[in-house]
Amino acid sequence: MQKPWLISFSGLDGSGKSTQIEHLGSALRSAGLATHLLAFWDNVVVGVKYREGFVHRVYKSERGIGAPGKPVQRRDKNMRGAHLTLARHFLYLLDALNLRRVLAQAQKTGADAIIVDRYIYDELSNLNLSNPFTRIYVRCICAIAPTPDVAYLLDADPALAYERKPEYPPEFMRKCRQDYFALANLLRVFTIIPATGLTEAKAAVLAAAESKMGNPERAGRRRSLCLPKQESPGTGQAA
Repeated sequence: MQKPWLISFSGLDGSGKSTQIEHLGSALRSAGLATHLLAFWDNVVVGVKYREGFVHRVYKSERGIGAPGKPVQRRDKNMRGAHLTLARHFLYLLDALNLRRVLAQAQKTGADAIIVDRYIYDELSNLNLSNPFTRIYVRCICAIAPTPDVAYLLDADPALAYERKPEYPPEFMRKCRQDYFALANLLRVFTIIPATGLTEAKAAVLAAAESKMGNPERAGRRRSLCLPKQESPGTGQAA
């Protein structure tokens, strides 16, 4: 059985991951490829209910998803402390091991491409990457977790991302963006999609997919991709 293509999307809350995942999935299916979608938090993270219960009970994190005009005060990944750092190192290891299991099961679905909404990278970006021991840990976790064929990092203006999805303080969003790029510099696995208009971002995502997946030299192992010609870029804003 040929391995399916593995595609991941990472980035700030409000950077447009859902929009780009939907658009890329539609393009892949139009090109004749069967897709299988996984949500990292729902399908991969170990002990989701316990972890959610902990932040709601201990840190009084609000439930729900933020929307324009309806902010939510989340208190989870933005909380810091030595005990939380230690716990995250342990939990992220469990998540990486479970990610291998989940992807192995997903390969049995017969899909040509597996798309993952967020990935282990989104967790690792929460760690202190200036610490040399943490950088070693991050590399070890990435050795456990399968490396995607295309790992998108959607860049976004933190202020605009907060307007679209007001859940974390703007200053934390700015720090998150810096942390994502620090991780990108460390791992060198990301295909970075610049913070542009919606149409330009969609075109960049599709171009990167075709560049990575349309290589005829790899068609013997997995189906190569030939996407339809894209429309000219416009001036829409990323959602």
